[in-house]
Amino acid sequence: MLKTFLSLLLLISFSAQAQMDLCNPDLEKQPVQAGGRVKPLYVLAEETIKFVTGDSKVDNLSATDAFCKLTLKAFGMPLNLPIKVKVDHVDVRKFLGMDENSTSIAVDTLIGKVGEIETELAQLKENNSYKKELNRVNQRLRTYGAVVEARAWTVPVQKGDKLDFVPIAEFLTETRMKEAKEKSDNPVKYALNEARELYTRVQGDDYLLELKYFKWNLFLWAMLSAIMAILLLFGLKNKTPGLIFTALSIILQVISMTMRVMISGRAPVTNMYETVMFSGFGALIISCIITLYRKEIIFLLAGLAYNVLSLMMMRFAHGMLDAGISPLVPVLRDNFWLSTHVTTIILSYAALALSWILANAILIRSRFFEVSSKEYRYQADLIYSSIKFGVVLLAAGIILGGVWADYSWGRFWGWDPKETWSLIVLLIYMAILHGRYTSWIPAHRFVALVAGAFMSVMMAWFGVNYILASGLHSYGFSEGGAIFLGSFFAVQIAILLIGTIKKKA
Repeated sequence: MLKTFLSLLLLISFSAQAQMDLCNPDLEKQPVQAGGRVKPLYVLAEETIKFVTGDSKVDNLSATDAFCKLTLKAFGMPLNLPIKVKVDHVDVRKFLGMDENSTSIAVDTLIGKVGEIETELAQLKENNSYKKELNRVNQRLRTYGAVVEARAWTVPVQKGDKLDFVPIAEFLTETRMKEAKEKSDNPVKYALNEARELYTRVQGDDYLLELKYFKWNLFLWAMLSAIMAILLLFGLKNKTPGLIFTALSIILQVISMTMRVMISGRAPVTNMYETVMFSGFGALIISCIITLYRKEIIFLLAGLAYNVLSLMMMRFAHGMLDAGISPLVPVLRDNFWLSTHVTTIILSYAALALSWILANAILIRSRFFEVSSKEYRYQADLIYSSIKFGVVLLAAGIILGGVWADYSWGRFWGWDPKETWSLIVLLIYMAILHGRYTSWIPAHRFVALVAGAFMSVMMAWFGVNYILASGLHSYGFSEGGAIFLGSFFAVQIAILLIGTIKKKA
């Protein structure tokens, strides 16, 4: 195919500038088939470039431009982009002979080490994090190879009475280019535009919703609105402006999540990115409900604070959270159980996160400012209300999870790490609730226990995935994140120490 196309280039003799014109902004809308579904080329390019390099740009080129120019290498274009392959694991970096401060390796250098990598993988018996990262590096290299060989980019074509997708190397045939050259000075661009029009004529342009979802970046605007709401609620006696920005943030998040559901066709709780997204949104909604019930604006402030933290993680924690929309593994394809068990668990984490925010806030306030014992007890009562919501939801989620496990795996309970840690969280919070209800735990100890108890939630939520990395729930696992979790534990312990040390008289 490559030799055929090289001779084709000589035949049609279009200029290098015409080839470069191929990589234009309109390509973002080009329909491609990847990951079992049709998506805009913009999305495929972003996912591919970020997967290979860890960044969404290459040498100041957008992902789409870089993807296009790399594809042109298959057709003889002398383009040398400085592609570097991301390497996360420290031991893998040592194996590849990388500088200890470097997090990526030049693709040409890595290609020369393919034999060493395959030999190392063949010798490794244990499927540990080192082997997983070596496999991932190998996969990144194969992905790069698919791009530069023009296999990653697919184009819709008519085959009989149905549409099919073929690699662009197969799409740019001599016959098609001859026909396109008669109609345009840039036959490649013309042929691709015709393919896009064919697809939209037959299948419609619903696939472009995903382009709008990523381009509009509504979660960023929701985060800015939530921050503004916090500032206004704190700074103004009139709470109306703050409430307006709160409503705006909720609306933006609802729109964005609705778009994501329409694109994926499932509940937005199937990976770590989506659980963070849904927990932040859930905490804000729960805080609004409790605020209406208890008439206490502090709940809304706590919900906004946690919502901002969640949105910031989604925005900046690219090494931990992948915003891409990927196909579901088989066990997650039952949308009824996905929409009940996982959603209930994440909402329970959201409610417990409210109690965590409130507990830390009163710990810090009481350490650096004067807080009366009456107000302290009142704040503890507010925290108690949040925990009750969380415990009820968590218990329901665990029971629903057991039913789903029986349906999917043939057993209700198996002491899987995720199951075990969920039970640990439930028992810890039930003990705290019982102690508070019976007055066995006084207010000052109750607040400190609640602040510390959220570390068990983080262990069940992130720790099982990032540290233990084992069990039947491995479909939701991600590598890395141990530094994040360790930092969280360190900061929380520091707050507990500072907040519980008695002031000197």
